[in-house]
Amino acid sequence: MEVILKQDVPDLGYINEKVNVKPGYARNFLIPQGIAILATEPNKKILAENLKQKAFKADKVLNEAEELAKGLKDLTVKIGAKAAESGKIFGSVNAIQIAQALKDQFKFDIDRKKIHVDGEHIKELGTYKARIILHKEVQLDINFEVFAE
Repeated sequence: MEVILKQDVPDLGYINEKVNVKPGYARNFLIPQGIAILATEPNKKILAENLKQKAFKADKVLNEAEELAKGLKDLTVKIGAKAAESGKIFGSVNAIQIAQALKDQFKFDIDRKKIHVDGEHIKELGTYKARIILHKEVQLDINFEVFAE
């Protein structure tokens, strides 16, 4: 019996996948639990349309991430921090300050959770790199400079 899975099932298949199972398993477990539906012609058409819409949305998100990456590619973000004479910063610079500086200086609104700084926190003046993950396929490194205010 062919069914369409509505959620991931270990050792059987993934969401929106058509699988063949024994009729008793489908009628007694998968369908009553809401894990699967019968793979009738109308349900197959609905599945095809849902997959088509999902692919369109995924392409749109990927294109938006690529456009944003083009804008961010060669930028150097400047972040001011209070520092001692030796170059040590009072406190540290992290992803929150980088996200705020990108917003203030270049009008790019990027979630701080998408910014990954090498070594977590920066505690000295200098030039560093941060990785921005805009999409699972779109990642880039930006330079940022920490200077004394």
